[in-house]
Amino acid sequence: MSQNANNSAGPLAGVRVIELAGIGPGPVAGRMLADLGAEVIRVERPGQAPDIASPVTMRGRKIVVLDLKKDGGTEALLGLIDKADVLIEPYRPGVAERLGIGPDVCLERNQRLVYGRMTGWGQDGPWASMAGHDIGYIAITGALNAIGRVDGPPQPPINLLGDFAGGTMFLLLGIVSALFERAASGQGQVIDAAIVDGTATLSSYIWGMRAAGFWQDTRGINILDTGAPYYDVYETSDGKWMGVGAIEPQFWAELVRLLELEDIPGQHEMAQWPVLRAAIAARFKERSQDDWAKVFEGTDACVAPILDWQQAIGHPHIAGRGTIVEVDGVAQPAPAPRFSRTPGAVPGPPPKPGADTRAVLEDWGIPDVDALLASGAAVQT
Repeated sequence: MSQNANNSAGPLAGVRVIELAGIGPGPVAGRMLADLGAEVIRVERPGQAPDIASPVTMRGRKIVVLDLKKDGGTEALLGLIDKADVLIEPYRPGVAERLGIGPDVCLERNQRLVYGRMTGWGQDGPWASMAGHDIGYIAITGALNAIGRVDGPPQPPINLLGDFAGGTMFLLLGIVSALFERAASGQGQVIDAAIVDGTATLSSYIWGMRAAGFWQDTRGINILDTGAPYYDVYETSDGKWMGVGAIEPQFWAELVRLLELEDIPGQHEMAQWPVLRAAIAARFKERSQDDWAKVFEGTDACVAPILDWQQAIGHPHIAGRGTIVEVDGVAQPAPAPRFSRTPGAVPGPPPKPGADTRAVLEDWGIPDVDALLASGAAVQT
C-alpha cells in the first residue's frame, strides 16, 4: 500500500466532505473517508484545543479555521457546504440550527448534500439534549451489562463499542448509502447517526440468541462472555495471556489434543465447566506465552496470544498484511477495507490547524478571502 499525501486514490475520489470539528466518532469517520479517497476539509474554530488523538485521526485532511462569530465566517462556511457532497456535524441537537448551518438552511442551498449528524443519544428522545460519553451510551442499550465476569462488575470495553463501532461505522454506512441513493434521485438527505442505535444494532446476534433461549441476562455465564471454558482467556507461566475461542467441536478437539488433556469432562457438560476450566488453566500455566504461541501456530484450535499495542505491530500476520503502518514516525492503522480496482493510499501526516485556510477558500471559490483573513473571520497559520 503506497503513501499518498494528496489523498487522490481510493473509491471515494472526487467526493468532497466538510467535517465540522468534534471529537471521537466524527473525526474517525472523516479520517476513514479521507483514507478511501475523499477530499476532507475539517473546519475548526480559532484556538480550538487539538484532538488528543490527532497524530492519527487528523491524517488525510486539510484544516481550515473559521470564526463563526465574526462577520463573514458563517457565510464562508456555507460557501464551502454549497460545494460539498457530505457534511459531518457533531453537535448536540439544535446547535447547528442556532449557528445558522442546520439541515434546512444547508439543504435549501445545496439539495445534493448528505448531512450526517453524529450524536450519542440521537436527534430526539428524552435524553437527546444531555451530554454523554461512550460508557453511558452502551450502558442503556444492555451491551455494557453483558461484558464482564460472573459476580463481577460490568467492564467498559474502552470506547471501541460505542463511539467507533456504534457511532463512526454507522455514520459511514449512512453516508455511503445516501451517496448511493443520491445517484438515482439527485437529492441529498439528513442522517441521524446515534450511538445508542448503532450499538443496539451491533447487538443483534445477542438479541437473537436471547430470544431463542441461548443467552441469559446474567453476566459471565453465556457462551461468548467467558461463561464457557472454551471461550475465555488463560494466563501463561510468564504472566501473559492466551485467548481461546474453540467453540465448534472440531476446534475443541484440536485444542484438547494440543493441550494434551486427558480424562476431562465433555465440552458441553455445563455442570462440569469449573472442572474443565481449571484443567485448561493449569495446563496453560505450565508454559510461556511464546511457547504456547508456537504450539498453536498454523492450527485450527482458535487460540492466539494476547498482545499489547506495541507487540501487535510486530506480529507476523499484522506485519505481513501491512495492517499497521508508520506515517511521519507514528504507528497507525492502514486504510481499510481494501479494494481490488480502486485501492486507497496511506495519507501523509496531519497538517496544522489553519495551514490550509487560504488555499481551500480560494480553491473552493469563496469570495473576498483577503477580507476574511484581515477581519479574523478566517485564520491562516
